[in-house]
Amino acid sequence: MTHHEIEITAELVRELLHDQHPDLADRPVRLGARGWDNQLWRLGEDLAVRLPWATSTADALLRKEHAWLPALAPGLPLPVPVPQRLGEPSERFPRPWTVTTWVPGTPADRAPATRGAQAAEALAAFLTALHRPAPDGAPRGRDRGGPLADHTEGVARALASATGFGLVPDPDAVRAVWEDAVAAPAWTGPALWLHGDLHPANVLTADGTFCGVVDFGDLFAGDPAFDLAASWILLPDGAADRFLAAYRPSPDQATLRRARGWAVWRALSCLLIGEAGVRGRPGGQPTWGPPGQAALRRLTATAPGRAG
Repeated sequence: MTHHEIEITAELVRELLHDQHPDLADRPVRLGARGWDNQLWRLGEDLAVRLPWATSTADALLRKEHAWLPALAPGLPLPVPVPQRLGEPSERFPRPWTVTTWVPGTPADRAPATRGAQAAEALAAFLTALHRPAPDGAPRGRDRGGPLADHTEGVARALASATGFGLVPDPDAVRAVWEDAVAAPAWTGPALWLHGDLHPANVLTADGTFCGVVDFGDLFAGDPAFDLAASWILLPDGAADRFLAAYRPSPDQATLRRARGWAVWRALSCLLIGEAGVRGRPGGQPTWGPPGQAALRRLTATAPGRAG
């Protein structure tokens, strides 16, 4: 994490708006959230200002959202933060920033979905709508959505670390799920639009089910298995089958096997980020550990290649 040396305050946000979008400058400003890459400041009741404050890649991801998400958002059945304005780097703040719509709800790492059937159907409807063939020129994943084998070394290191912290009761079972996923046939269909970062802090809940999806900075075109992995991370026990029955088109066994592998990759990341949070390390999020543990339990409780 490389936080910017300029402290982001409500006064700075107002000054940026006054300079570049003065018609919005008189709205009330208050802190909404500090995320992994960006800070979010509420702008009145229906808008938010999103400013990158960490990681060198945040600027490009923010511009990517601004370029592609407005066209995708109208077809999605859950609310998403739709970019409204773009702020350019200036002497006050040397990075781009955006004004988006505000999506109400509580991140699922703090308020997990509890109504399994409703959450499964909401997630399935969202991904069915999003997973459409992307046009030529659509962004591709950075290190995501490609061959699983490219991540075998990294997964082995993460598994060893998480096991060393006492977070993985049966590392051999986790390894078996991963190896089965690596052996699955590759995706041969068209590159589909993917959210690319469906971890629990990027999906919002209300009344026990999903009510919004945020942070499309990793939006890319590729193998739908990458997003389908979210069903093991986000849904409560017993809801994955309902999700798979509602998602269209029904994924074949090879896609499910790859999705299970990506779910292992995501779950191990959640475990290590959660452990860093417990230990008070920069960038750690203690609320990410429990979803990672639950996902590994679900994945290893079923034979490779089955829904789980």
